[in-house]
Amino acid sequence: MTVETMRIGEVAERTALSFRSLRHWDDVGLVQPSARTEGGFRLYTEKDVERILIIRRMKPLGYTLDEMRELLDVVDALTIDPSDIALRARIDDIRDGADLRRLKLTEQLAMADEFVQLLGQL
Repeated sequence: MTVETMRIGEVAERTALSFRSLRHWDDVGLVQPSARTEGGFRLYTEKDVERILIIRRMKPLGYTLDEMRELLDVVDALTIDPSDIALRARIDDIRDGADLRRLKLTEQLAMADEFVQLLGQL
């Protein structure tokens, strides 16, 4: 069975991310492509794209690269052992933290809306 692969341009288009971000994440070991062509071009699989989309969703919430890496490590470990209680607890902690970050972002958005409305009244 052959796994379908795509080059960085297609991945950038599908994920709405820049080539620069994808290359940087590869360089720091956050999400590495599954393969490379003989010429060295990155080749990504659908699974790679799924990981990239997880990270893209974390970016607006202000996660650091280390926090992103930790989440991916937990996700990988849960794939191996879905019943691991400690890993499940860690995912719950991460989810709680994401909820708090989302709440803060929602509050910031409300302030931005108020500001725009104020500007419209001037």
